[in-house]
Amino acid sequence: MMKWWKRIFRLMVLLLLAGAGAFVYLLSLGPPSLETEQTTVYYDSSDEQIGEDHGTEERYWIPLKEMPESMISATIAIEDRNFYDHFGFDFKRMAAAMWKNISSFRLEEGASTLTQQYARNLFLTHEKTWTRKMKEAVYAARLELFYSKDELLEGYLNTVYYGHGVYGVEAASRYFFDKPAKELSTAESSMLAGIPKGPTYYSPLNDRKRAKDRQELVLKAMKRNGWDGDVEKTVLESLAYREEEDTSEEIASYFQDEVVKEAARVLELTPDEVETSGLHIYTTLNRNHQQALEKSVQETIPSHSGVQTAGMIVDHGTGAITAILGGKDYETSPFNRATQAKRMIGSVMKPFLYYTALDRGYTPLTMLESKPTTFTLADGKVYEPSNFQGYYADRPVTMAQALAVSDNIYAVKTNMDIGPEALVQTLHSFGMDGDIPAVPSLALGSASIPLKEVSEGFAKLASGSGDNYVHTISRITDRKGNVLYEYAPTFEKTNVDPIRSFMVTHMMTGMFDTNLSSYMSVTGSGIKDELTHSYSGKSGTTESDSWMAGSSTDVTTVIWNGYDDARNLEMHEHFAKDIWAKAMEDIHSNLENEGFRPPPTLRGVYIDPESGKRSAPGCGAERLVYMRPQNVPTATCKNEIIDEDTAREDPWLHNIADWVF
Repeated sequence: MMKWWKRIFRLMVLLLLAGAGAFVYLLSLGPPSLETEQTTVYYDSSDEQIGEDHGTEERYWIPLKEMPESMISATIAIEDRNFYDHFGFDFKRMAAAMWKNISSFRLEEGASTLTQQYARNLFLTHEKTWTRKMKEAVYAARLELFYSKDELLEGYLNTVYYGHGVYGVEAASRYFFDKPAKELSTAESSMLAGIPKGPTYYSPLNDRKRAKDRQELVLKAMKRNGWDGDVEKTVLESLAYREEEDTSEEIASYFQDEVVKEAARVLELTPDEVETSGLHIYTTLNRNHQQALEKSVQETIPSHSGVQTAGMIVDHGTGAITAILGGKDYETSPFNRATQAKRMIGSVMKPFLYYTALDRGYTPLTMLESKPTTFTLADGKVYEPSNFQGYYADRPVTMAQALAVSDNIYAVKTNMDIGPEALVQTLHSFGMDGDIPAVPSLALGSASIPLKEVSEGFAKLASGSGDNYVHTISRITDRKGNVLYEYAPTFEKTNVDPIRSFMVTHMMTGMFDTNLSSYMSVTGSGIKDELTHSYSGKSGTTESDSWMAGSSTDVTTVIWNGYDDARNLEMHEHFAKDIWAKAMEDIHSNLENEGFRPPPTLRGVYIDPESGKRSAPGCGAERLVYMRPQNVPTATCKNEIIDEDTAREDPWLHNIADWVF
């Protein structure tokens, strides 16, 4: 018979081998992921919070150093007083609990450490079975093996459930006391620390007395663990719980929806992952711009009207979208008409047409005859566009005047001359990327394009650069502040020409200049008297759409209105110009009026709108036009040769020292 000591020795060897095997196995599994769903928070351009996403669970992640010492002490004292001394398991407590469970043949008593609870919170259910307890032990060992005690404590305090759909200390502090966790008092910390034992049973919002008894138990445990405070005095402290849930509407809901989509694209995540990854997303939203946009719609479209609207404001210097309106009421219809709808854009197409023509021999003074015209197409079909209400000049008109009064005949003639394919290429270079048919009617906006792409096009036209693309996010960080994404312009050579962009932008100021009215009124005459600043602009109409797009020296605003089912608009339902005017004036109300500053390579001259020649005494109305020096006319409206030494030119040329390039 083998001696007893040999048997003990072999048993010890087997146990050591088993332990070593288990250790190697745990190492081979690697560190378990600590990732959990967390609340994603959104901020405006001033870093003020505008909203958050947390699905059915409210979670925030804060570092351990931002948690009050009272919260840490209370949690350790009541849940796991030996946390910093064990390797994931408190064997003394486990033995006592196991004996009680074996005696009753049920899992009634637990002795889980914070590490075990954290493992359960991360990976397992809360069912009381032997299988779950074994899995919990394996995960707890892996956590202890690969993470420090402070990392585990931080993780536990950020994931533990406090009831009411609230997870983690920060969320609990906000939910119960309407304050960040770092501001919790000892009394508040001890109250919260008692809840996880039974989130429904010990919630002070469900049973105040039971919660107070539990708080006293926590404070006594803290006292045994070395806390030097007064238990009775702390228990008697009055706690101010948060009032009823704030049900006020989130700021700029349409804007926030677009932010989620953009974040998903740049981070290569799903929208659901964006909303539950604990991200901090810093957006380009300007609250003043958003409020101006919403207010202008409320003041313009009657509340009983079924007409819908959409709008976008862009800082064209940076490409930052500062405001989005996707409809009159997000609660009624979250469909974002600014980004998801495609509508025929009408005459807001014309600035891009003339930008294209300026590269193909045209100038702002190129004359084409405005009269009823039938165009015979390559397939033998005929195309007969018409001007608004049948008004024609029945004579040649300049491009500058044709744009200001929105002459359709001039536009189609130009498109047919340069070729519709050239206009399509221009639209693509300005950010309008969809399938755009290269047809004669494209000059009149027969293509359906999202408002967001139209906004990008006008923003690039106003800035004269294609380096920036429209965006709603400036940067994204994870829950620990690490930067995951930051917007940066492309700084690549683009096809956007700043010279032609400025020429067109300045021509667009003509829609508000009644000196260009003759056979038709300039299209901005109806809102001209509302404007106190210098703007460029272009309106557009179809049977079912009303558009207005335009810029100041700082921002570009695009407005659309119409019916979702594309029914025809009545004359009194074209609200886009008025909405645009009110929003732009509101945005610029406290800003100085600035004019558009030309590139030094262009020359500004006063011309006679009727003849397209230089203005002179006796010519009548005049209009300032910017051109390349070689294209400036040398004769006046009276066919007199200009004396260049005495000619009146753009006043900017006499203030060149004040230019900012």
